[in-house]
Amino acid sequence: MSSMFNLVVIIQVISALTIIGLVLLQHGKGADMGAAFGSGASGSLFGATGSSNFMSKSTGVAAAVFFSATLALAYISAQHNSGAVSGGVMDKALPTAPATAPTTGSAGIPNAPTPAPVAPAAPAAQTPAPAPANSIPK
Repeated sequence: MSSMFNLVVIIQVISALTIIGLVLLQHGKGADMGAAFGSGASGSLFGATGSSNFMSKSTGVAAAVFFSATLALAYISAQHNSGAVSGGVMDKALPTAPATAPTTGSAGIPNAPTPAPVAPAAPAAQTPAPAPANSIPK
C-alpha cells in the first residue's frame, strides 16, 4: 500500500512541475491584446484564438493526470484510514476533567465559591498636592 501511495505522489509532483513549465512557456494573450489596440494586425481583441497547439494540448493532458493523481491519493488515504477512529479531529482530542468539582449544600444547591483572601493595602506615600493650574507663581 505504501509503495502505491509513493508512486502516485511521484506522478502528481511530476505532473505539477510539467503544468508549471508548460504554462510558463506558452505565449500569453496579453501580447496580442496590445497589438489589437495599435495597428489592428491581430484581428480582433476577443475573437477566436484558432486551433490549439501542442503546448495547450499537453497542458490539458498534464492537468488531467494531476487531477487523476489527486483523486487516487484521496481514495488511497480513505482506504488506509478506514479502520482508524471514526469522526473528526475533535473526536480524537483527549477529554479534560473540570478543575474543581462544585460542592453542594444541604438542599442540593451548589455552594457559592469562596472568595480569595485579600491582602491589606500598603499605606500610601504622602505627596504634596499639586498647585492649581490658574495660579501664578510669585
